[in-house]
Amino acid sequence: MLTFENKAKAIGYRYIAGIDEAGRGPLAGPVVSAAVILPEDFDCPGITDSKKLSEKKRENLFPLIMEKALAVGVGIADHEEIDRINILQASLLSMKRAVADLGDVSPDYLLIDGKFTIDSPIDQEAIVKGDSRSISIASASIIAKVTRDRIMVELSLKYPAYEFHRHKGYPTKAHKAAIETHGPCPVHRKSFRGVKPARGCQA
Repeated sequence: MLTFENKAKAIGYRYIAGIDEAGRGPLAGPVVSAAVILPEDFDCPGITDSKKLSEKKRENLFPLIMEKALAVGVGIADHEEIDRINILQASLLSMKRAVADLGDVSPDYLLIDGKFTIDSPIDQEAIVKGDSRSISIASASIIAKVTRDRIMVELSLKYPAYEFHRHKGYPTKAHKAAIETHGPCPVHRKSFRGVKPARGCQA
């Protein structure tokens, strides 16, 4: 899990940020990215791709990463931006915002989960399945997932008919049935297949 970080440090990079997103597949809510710069002595067993962890495990790891990281940034692209520029471009935009949110510790190298790099002058590398191959990206995947899940729980209070707290906006059978019954609400992604034209919103 340190191979990519060690390779970058061996050629002179110092502050390496792992970047990942959560929320490309849901029918509602934002896509959320995180950027995480870890210290050299970082040791936190159990960190891996957030999708491989239980919700409880992610919630337990979240504060440990926040406490021990040199810097953590979060970037969000909302449902309207997703509909306007498509989910891939919105994901990359949220990643760019996460890097900008890192604060005083500026990264000099980016490790990005997936096939695409972002619009940034910082040297960077895209890593397919990076969230299970890089400790920095895995840490970012946990921060992004927990942050997005918490947003969806808040949206569930505003739009209870859709039970976002249960499925976090993903296209489950219950979620699709709620859209069929109530029509999409304001935070649904209108450009996604499975979200039908508005017929009102249950608030």
